[in-house]
Amino acid sequence: MNPQLEHARLITRRHFFGRTAAGIGGAALASLLNPDLFAAEPAAAQMHGILQQLHHAPKAKRVIYLFMSGGPSHIDLFDYKPELRKYHGSELPATIRMGQRITGMTSGQKSFPCVAPMFKFQPQGTNGTYISELLPHIGSIVDDLCIIKTLNTEAINHDPGITLIQTGFQQPGRPSMGSWLSYGLGSENQNLPAFVVMISQGSGNKTDQPLFSRLWGSGFIPSQHQGVRFRSSADPVLYLNNPPGIDAGSRRNMLDGVQALNGMAEQAFGDPEINARIAQYEMAFRMQTAVPDLTDLSSESKDTLDMYGLDAQGGGNAFARNCLLARRMAERGVRFVQLFHRGWDQHSDLPTQIRGQCKDVDQASAALVRDLKQRGLLDDTLVIWGGEFGRTVYSQGTLTATNHGRDHHGRCFTVWLAGGGVKPGLVYGRTDDYCYNITENPVHIHDFNATLLHCLGINHTKLTYRFQGRDFRLTDVHGNVVHEILV
Repeated sequence: MNPQLEHARLITRRHFFGRTAAGIGGAALASLLNPDLFAAEPAAAQMHGILQQLHHAPKAKRVIYLFMSGGPSHIDLFDYKPELRKYHGSELPATIRMGQRITGMTSGQKSFPCVAPMFKFQPQGTNGTYISELLPHIGSIVDDLCIIKTLNTEAINHDPGITLIQTGFQQPGRPSMGSWLSYGLGSENQNLPAFVVMISQGSGNKTDQPLFSRLWGSGFIPSQHQGVRFRSSADPVLYLNNPPGIDAGSRRNMLDGVQALNGMAEQAFGDPEINARIAQYEMAFRMQTAVPDLTDLSSESKDTLDMYGLDAQGGGNAFARNCLLARRMAERGVRFVQLFHRGWDQHSDLPTQIRGQCKDVDQASAALVRDLKQRGLLDDTLVIWGGEFGRTVYSQGTLTATNHGRDHHGRCFTVWLAGGGVKPGLVYGRTDDYCYNITENPVHIHDFNATLLHCLGINHTKLTYRFQGRDFRLTDVHGNVVHEILV
């Protein structure tokens, strides 16, 4: 952050919004009609964020983050350990646990029996990467994936865990990753938000932890950079449609009046949040035209709908519909799309619940990667799939022949990435035979986030925001780019 530059921008904004309502309305109308006529370069190519230029050449322009909320079991899905069969039912050795702090849900257990997966693993792709039978579609695209098996976190409970991976800190109050990108890079489409969030409920644990809106909040950076949540049914954005009797012209006149009042208030008080409010009102007006077209899936072919697992109206699986919408947003230049899929918190009844969860997401996740690839979008779109931590090798509760649970485990867990500058067909990192400790190439949350920013052309130490006398960043005071996974 450059305080002098920010002050100059503030003065410029005050001057602009201090103009008459007609001036504001004219500028807004011009941006709606053809912003390219008033730009030195096409609007789609402009930088609208705080960064005047990228720190290095980017591989990715946008991110689609498929977040599996609750912590999917790396042991049952990706981290194949045939030796674990030998340890099934036996106590987890103290030399493996090494006094690790565990959650209150299993700290009172007298026994910690190891549990081998109840599912088969099959070698997939040209390198024979083992993927669980629960994910056949993801297994079929393994040659396009970069699988990291050694992500790790200090957090052992959901709220600090998901807050850390989203914001770089376990305590609430900091900007989310999507907000940082909106602030730094802006959006390629002036008619849609830079950061969009969609949520779907899985068929697994339907009573798992809630998702708070602060997970896509902007923290202390201007509020226009917070994520805009699209609903999964009815109107995607509440109050986007005009009420009966109000046409677009009337709405524009009303908005011009509000903008004029806001402009006077900003001149009087100099509150930057007033500028944020003005920007949000203008975005909402432009979204009235852009969002209905975005969410209308009638133009998608039957083959595309079938690939995602949707019916002719695009209904059915909410996660699948959200994946297809994410692809449509990527086509339209939305910078950061995050899909949260709840239900991965299998403390009990794991064999049944995880089957349902995988059925929810497997086909659509793979379809998204295939769809982006065949449209030429995968090279500059970074797709991420993973949760806030993994699961324990030992059983939570009683281990039976057909049932068990797994507690939270942050020492190692698996995520995969595709496109956007990461090496396809790569498996990075190694864990021990218990899927409990890292033996090779650890990747901390801060390393992971630093690497994602690097793919977008950003040096993670240089995208900062000064707040309460300190420069903050997504990676806090840590983080190293994992160059080994990059092309």
